[in-house]
Amino acid sequence: MGWTILGLILAAIIFVVIIYNRLIAGRNLYKNAFAQIDVQLTRRYDLIPNLVKVAERYMAHERETLEAVTQARNLAAGSLKQVAADPGDAAAIQMLAQAEMGVAGALGRLFAVAEAYPDLKANQNMMQLSEELVSTENRVAFARQAFNDAVMAYNNLREVFPNNLIASRFGFTAAQLLEIEEPRQREAVRISF
Repeated sequence: MGWTILGLILAAIIFVVIIYNRLIAGRNLYKNAFAQIDVQLTRRYDLIPNLVKVAERYMAHERETLEAVTQARNLAAGSLKQVAADPGDAAAIQMLAQAEMGVAGALGRLFAVAEAYPDLKANQNMMQLSEELVSTENRVAFARQAFNDAVMAYNNLREVFPNNLIASRFGFTAAQLLEIEEPRQREAVRISF
């Protein structure tokens, strides 16, 4: 009888440890997926000042547009640092999503205004930077999808029974998806030179 109780206690402990380890693995998976977003967004933010520099030479009368792009980039870069410190912080994820919508909007306005400057459109540096930006936008979209998939898998893992009992006991909180709320902002920045 004593061995049976000891066996049941040991089985319960092993069961809790297995679930706990799966929750840790799920959390680490979505944190790693966010690290991929971090890499791509950092690359994007590094391209933007170069793009603004090239555009400044041609768009002297569009200072407001150029400053809006720079401001949006700086705000988004700050938000990215906050999320990178804790990808599980739902408020920081929301701030990043808002900041990203601002960057996409500012870049969209920049490229719309750039259409009026044929010399700028023909500039080799501008074309190369634009191509790199489009490539980076595609990588960001893929990284965001991978992150959201990892977050969904983690959230499902922590919400199913009996995992939810262990998750709540050990403080595993829900992770936030990185969603772009406006449908037109979900598309990558379109550049046509």
